[in-house]
Amino acid sequence: MRRDQAAIDQALVRLDVQAQRRQRSLIEAYPVPGNGTRVRVAGRELRNFCSNDYLGLAQHPALIQAQCAAAREFGAGSGAAHLISGHSLIHQRLEAELAEFTGRERALLFSTGYMANLGVLGALTQRGEVLLEDRLNHASLIDGAALSGARLVRYAHADARAAAARVHEFPKTSLIASDGVFSMDGDLAPVRALAALARQQQAWLVIDDAHGLGVLGEHGGGVLELAGLGAAEVPLLVGTLGKAFGSFGAFVAGDAALIDYLLQRARSYIYTTALPPAVAAASSAALALIRSEGWRRTRLAAHVERFRAGAAQLGFTLGDSATPIQPLLVGAASEALALSAALRAAGFWVAAIRPPTVPAGSARLRITLSAAHDEADIEALLAALADLKPQHLRGERA
Repeated sequence: MRRDQAAIDQALVRLDVQAQRRQRSLIEAYPVPGNGTRVRVAGRELRNFCSNDYLGLAQHPALIQAQCAAAREFGAGSGAAHLISGHSLIHQRLEAELAEFTGRERALLFSTGYMANLGVLGALTQRGEVLLEDRLNHASLIDGAALSGARLVRYAHADARAAAARVHEFPKTSLIASDGVFSMDGDLAPVRALAALARQQQAWLVIDDAHGLGVLGEHGGGVLELAGLGAAEVPLLVGTLGKAFGSFGAFVAGDAALIDYLLQRARSYIYTTALPPAVAAASSAALALIRSEGWRRTRLAAHVERFRAGAAQLGFTLGDSATPIQPLLVGAASEALALSAALRAAGFWVAAIRPPTVPAGSARLRITLSAAHDEADIEALLAALADLKPQHLRGERA
C-alpha cells in the first residue's frame, strides 16, 4: 500500500463493514487476588473465558514471589542479547529444567513463541527446499516459512494422508511443521503419522506444542506424551511459557548439537534482547508447579467435559476438541461479535474470532477454560449461553 491517507481510511472502513476491525479491551484490575478468572474491564467485573492461562498459574503467589526475588537480584531487564551479556544463571537454569522436562538434551530460550518459530524455520531451511505445513498452522509458522526462502506447501488440516501426498508431489520436502494443539480449533495434530512421514522422508519435524505442554498428558508433556513420542521421533519441540506456564517467553528443545546450531543461526535469537531474568525465574516456579500439581490438569479436564456436555444438551455446535480451547461455531463475523457483546453485558468475557484469523464463514466464540475456574463458573456460562441462544443463534431478535 502506498503512502496514502485516503487508502488507509478506506481500508479501515472496509474492515468495519466486514466486521473484521479489531479493538483492544483494557483490563483495569484483577478483583480477586490470585485468580485470573475475574477481571475488571470498563468498570465492570467479568468472568474471564478468553485467557490462555490454562492452569491458573499467572496469578500464583509462587510465580510472583520468584519474579520479585529475581528482579531484586538481577534487575528489571536483561540488558542485552543472550550472546552479548544478557544470558544469566537464571536463564541457564530454566533451559536445563525445560530440557529435562521435555526429555531432550538441551533447550534454548526465545523472547516469544513467534520468534522461536521464525528462528527455527529460518535456520533449518533454505531456498530450493520445500517446507510442508498444516493449512491451519499458527501465523508464526506460516511467516517463518515465508522468511526462510523455502517453498511453502500446505496440506489439508490434520490430514496425514494429505501430507504424505504432498511429500510425494514435492520430494524436496526438507522440513515438516505443525501445531500440536491448534489454537483456534483446539484439536490435535496427527503427530504419530507426521513423525513416520518425516522419518521416511529424512526431513526435520517441528511440533509447536504451545497449547499442549503443561496441559495434556499425565505429566503435562503435551501431545507428544499422549502419542508416546520422544526426541528420536520429534527432534524439535517448540513450547511457549505464556500459556499453561502463566509467564512469558518460549523455548526450543532438541539434541545438543541441534540447539547449538540454532544458537549460531537463528536470527530471532541472536538479534534480540534476552528475556528479563525475573520472567525466567517465574517460569521456573511454574514448571515446578506443573510437575508437582497434577490435580490442575485433572480439574481442567473435568471442566472441559462438563462444558462440552452442557453445550451439547443446549444444542450448540462445538469444534472437535478435548482441550481447554472450545470453539463455539457461529458463522458470520457480525453474529460472533454480537454474541460476544451480549455475553459481556451478562458478565462474561469471551472473545469473538473472525477472519482472517479463521476461514471465512467460520467465525466463532473461542471459549477457553482454566483450572482456576470453578464448577459454578462453568454452569453460569452455560446458563448465559442458553439465555442468549434464541436471539443470536436462531436468527431471531428480542
